[in-house]
Amino acid sequence: MKRNLVISVLLIAPLLTRGQERANTTKMQEHFNTIESLIPKRDSLNVDVSSSNVAWHIDHMLKVVNKIYDSLAMSDPAEYRYQLSLARPFVFLWGDFPRGIAKSPKVVLPPDDIKTEDLYAQLEEARTKVQKMEDLPKKSFFYHFAFKNLNRRRTKRFLEVHTKHHLKIVRDILKD
Repeated sequence: MKRNLVISVLLIAPLLTRGQERANTTKMQEHFNTIESLIPKRDSLNVDVSSSNVAWHIDHMLKVVNKIYDSLAMSDPAEYRYQLSLARPFVFLWGDFPRGIAKSPKVVLPPDDIKTEDLYAQLEEARTKVQKMEDLPKKSFFYHFAFKNLNRRRTKRFLEVHTKHHLKIVRDILKD
């Protein structure tokens, strides 16, 4: 029974995510609006939720979007090869991943001193790059340690899930 469920999810997951590419772009723009509204609360911290403050999470989310776009833009679509990841369909369908499981690569870690003007600049850059993603070849890709090679469509889904994950953490930080 469990085996049939796993097989069904693996077969159905790609079908459920088709046609989501434009929706992901719209969802990311909504996330960016939320991020912009959270910047004034940048110094909020709740160590019961996260050892990092709101500014850290905002900076990290934006760095992820901007660095991943750069990876997509620099990739050679002719070199793209699909790679199976057992975790990917579950996470992409569920739309979130458990907290504290993975460590962020150094390239997307925020600096010790996060400036408000840098957050706004990164936000505008991210908005532009998500729009420009539509112009990249469909087989542009980047490699994720757990989800393997992600083409443009899967990358957009990853960015949506990752951003949503950190926004949930920020909301929990801000709860009274």
